[in-house]
Amino acid sequence: MAIEVKNNIEREYVIPLREKCRSVPRYKKTSKAVKTVKEFLARHMKVYDRDLRKIKLDIHLNEFLWSQGIKNPPHSVKVKATKVGDIVKVELVKMPQSLAFKKARLQKRELKALQNVENKKTMMQKAKDTLKGKTEDKSEEIKKELEEKIESTIEAGNKEEKQMAREKKHETKEKNNTQKKKEHSKGDDKR
Repeated sequence: MAIEVKNNIEREYVIPLREKCRSVPRYKKTSKAVKTVKEFLARHMKVYDRDLRKIKLDIHLNEFLWSQGIKNPPHSVKVKATKVGDIVKVELVKMPQSLAFKKARLQKRELKALQNVENKKTMMQKAKDTLKGKTEDKSEEIKKELEEKIESTIEAGNKEEKQMAREKKHETKEKNNTQKKKEHSKGDDKR
């Protein structure tokens, strides 16, 4: 069964594993099964240079292959392969119940995590909005305070200038008076 949609090829295969895994030592059988799946798909999905790095196995497919341990992989597996560009993504078609429950649990966790992220985003957005409002209020308050400070410094400067002018006025009068007295006293001495 082959479905082609705009350079996307989707096919289902039943991959035999028994024959390839038979000649391998027991402690390497499941890893050979994984490699066999990749080699089979590289050949049938026409992967350039039969590069096994371009074939991506689904988590659940990998778990299915390893479910019986390293020494006893399944004899065959039914997969659905989708080729997008150069990369082939492979999924398990029919899952055992244990993996189906695990997949459902993972999907539920992912959904919950996404909801938490969105809730945090909305909370952060609310916080940002309130901060913007506060900062706008604060900026207005700061501007007013600065204007008041500038006005008060100007007023204080004017008061000091007036006071200095008064003091100078009084000093000049005093100096004039003292100078006149001195002149009078000098004139009295000459007589």
